[in-house]
Amino acid sequence: MAAFTFLCSECGASYPEGAVRYVCPRCARTQVRGGATRGVLQLELASLPTTFPAPGFAEPSALGEWLPLASPASLPPLPVGGTPLLPVPRLRAVLHMPHLWVKDDSRNPSGSTKDRASLLVVAKAREYGFDTVACASTGNAASALACLAAAAGLEAVVFVPAAAPQAKLVQIASLGARLVRVAGSYDDAFELCLAACERFGWYNRNTAFNPFTIEGKKTVALEVAQQLAPEPPEVVVVPVGDGVILAGLAKGFADLCRAGLLSRHPRLVAVQPEGSAAIARAVRSGAASVAPHPGAASVADSLVVATPRNGALALAALRSSGGGAVTVRDDAIVAAIGRLAAATGVFAEPAAAAVLAGLEVALAEGLVQPSERTVLLVTGSGLKDVPAAARGLCLPAPIPPDLEAVAALFAV
Repeated sequence: MAAFTFLCSECGASYPEGAVRYVCPRCARTQVRGGATRGVLQLELASLPTTFPAPGFAEPSALGEWLPLASPASLPPLPVGGTPLLPVPRLRAVLHMPHLWVKDDSRNPSGSTKDRASLLVVAKAREYGFDTVACASTGNAASALACLAAAAGLEAVVFVPAAAPQAKLVQIASLGARLVRVAGSYDDAFELCLAACERFGWYNRNTAFNPFTIEGKKTVALEVAQQLAPEPPEVVVVPVGDGVILAGLAKGFADLCRAGLLSRHPRLVAVQPEGSAAIARAVRSGAASVAPHPGAASVADSLVVATPRNGALALAALRSSGGGAVTVRDDAIVAAIGRLAAATGVFAEPAAAAVLAGLEVALAEGLVQPSERTVLLVTGSGLKDVPAAARGLCLPAPIPPDLEAVAALFAV
C-alpha cells in the first residue's frame, strides 16, 4: 500500500487518510456558496519510487507505487493513460520550433485527460465502499466518470449544464450514467452536485473538491517526463478551466523532483479563452487571488468557468514554476482545430486546440522561446464537439459520380 497524508494547500494542516474525505475542515468553514473551493487538499506519499513507472502506464502495476492506493486491484479494469508524445515534424517546421511535442491525451478511453482523475476517484470509491459516484462537469469529466464507473460496476450520477455539446451528452447517456441536465451554468451544476452528494450519501468526484482528482491527473507529468528522458521539458502549455489539470501537472513534476528523477520543474503556461479567463487575468495583472469572471462564455465549453474552483492552487503553481498565462479569442481557437489536425493528425476539441492558439500568443509575447523543449497538452478529442470544428470549415458541394467532375475539381 502507498501510504500518504493530506496536506491543506491553504493553511498547511496535515491529516491522515481516515480523518478527512474532501477538503480541509478548518478552511472549509470560510467556504462561500459559488466561490472557489476553500481548503483544497493535496496528497503527499510517505515515500516515492526512485525510478520512473514502467513504460506501460495504462497497466495498474505500473502506477501502484506512484498512486495512493491500498492495492492496484482497486483500479477499474480499463486502461487509462500511456498516451503518446508525438514529435509533430510539420508543426515544428511551421512554428520554427525544433523541440516541440504534442501529448495526445485524446486517446484515453472516453477521449479526454479527465479519465486520469476518474480512474483514481473510482478506485478510491471502491476502497471506501461507495456504490455511487457523482460529479458536476461541463461534459468531459462527466463522460470520464460514466466511462470508468461503468468499467468498475459502480453507478454514476452526473450534473451538466443543459447547453453541453450533444456528443458529450450522448456519450454520457450511452455509458449508463444518470444524466442530470441543469438549466444553468457549470457553477450551478457544481453547487447542486455538492448538495445532492451530501443528501444522498454519494461519493463526490467534483474537481478539486475531491483531492484524488489532482493526484490522478499528475500521471500526465509522469508520462511526459519519462517519454522525454533524460532531458526534461522546459515548457508545458496547458488549457485551463478550473485549474485542476494544471495543478495535477505541477504535482506530478514536483513529485518527480522530490524523487530525484527531474533536475528542474518545467515552466507551465496556462491558456484560457478571452471569455473565460479568471486565472489568466490574475496571472497577468499580478493579483494576489483569482477573481470570478462573471458571464463566462466561449466556444471552448470545457474551459468555461466563472469561478475556478481550484484557482488559488493553479495560480500558485503557475508562479512557482516561473510560467505564465495567455488568453485567446474564440475565432483563433476554432481556426486552431483544423490547423492542429492538418499539421499533426490530432483532431482536438476547442478546449484542447486552444493550446496551439495559446502557444502562438506565448511566442509572440516572448513567454516561450522557439528553441525551448515545449510540450502541448491536447486534452480532448474533436469528436466531442464536431459542430465547433465545423465552424472553421467550408465543406465542398457534392459532385456527379464521374471522373471528369473530379478532373474539374483539380484543374489548375
